Amino acid sequence: MYKIVKREDLAPNVHLFVIDAPAVAKKAQPGQFLIVRNSERGERIPLTIADFDRAAGTVSFAFMEVGKTTREMGLLKEGDSLATFVGPLGEATHIKKYGTVVCVGGGFGTATVSPIARAMKEAGNHVITIMGFRSQSLMFWEDKLRDFSSELIVTTDDGSYGRKSVVTEPLKEMLQDPARTVDLVVAIGPAIMMKFVSKTTEPFGTPTVVSLNPIMMDGTGMCGACRVSVGGKTKFACVDGPDFDGHQVDWDLLLARQKIFIEHEKRALELWQCQACREQNS
Repeated sequence: MYKIVKREDLAPNVHLFVIDAPAVAKKAQPGQFLIVRNSERGERIPLTIADFDRAAGTVSFAFMEVGKTTREMGLLKEGDSLATFVGPLGEATHIKKYGTVVCVGGGFGTATVSPIARAMKEAGNHVITIMGFRSQSLMFWEDKLRDFSSELIVTTDDGSYGRKSVVTEPLKEMLQDPARTVDLVVAIGPAIMMKFVSKTTEPFGTPTVVSLNPIMMDGTGMCGACRVSVGGKTKFACVDGPDFDGHQVDWDLLLARQKIFIEHEKRALELWQCQACREQNS
């Protein structure tokens, strides 16, 4: 069992767990992910590493309460334990000195951009971070990302904080600015956001790395559930990724596959909520 040594509520329904896992922390790298399970009979879900501390032997991940499994996870407290905590999995983000690196984080994906931005800055890059949220009430880690960034831009859909826009608008302005050179873009967040970041950078020929989080079960390449099409070839996100060239991803196929189990997920959540209500009223 893997103990939750710290729980941080980042925003409504968005949480960060710090897990006591020395063996995982020892080998963790920015961009890698975990397979997590609440209980022995629970669902296995992939979550990208948000931070790691080798000295303390801890690994952190962020998640948003969406369906049954993440709602159950949201009930866990400091001192509780996870039944399964497997990692680090996947290929790490390639860190080196590129020049100017723009890190784009959308929603709770901002948490997983953090270790990449930090590593890129430590490698000597000029790091520009763009954080995008629907509203100020959903924001988190502005100060933390500012520490890892040479420049920081915050956008909100409703204009409640920072710039009222989506993340692609300031990104496009940078790419169009003749006084700037962007050598690499790294985007992590909802698939639709990563798609449009990739579409924005493609005409400029700017290398763009995206972190894909498709349906996944074992996380070791055996089940094939996480297959994605990249450059016309089938890849497994768990072993070939999760990082891929955003210009080569078949985004329409990825988005369609993400919807396959929506009705099953809704039904599972409804049944769980009904059971929870019965237990509460009994």
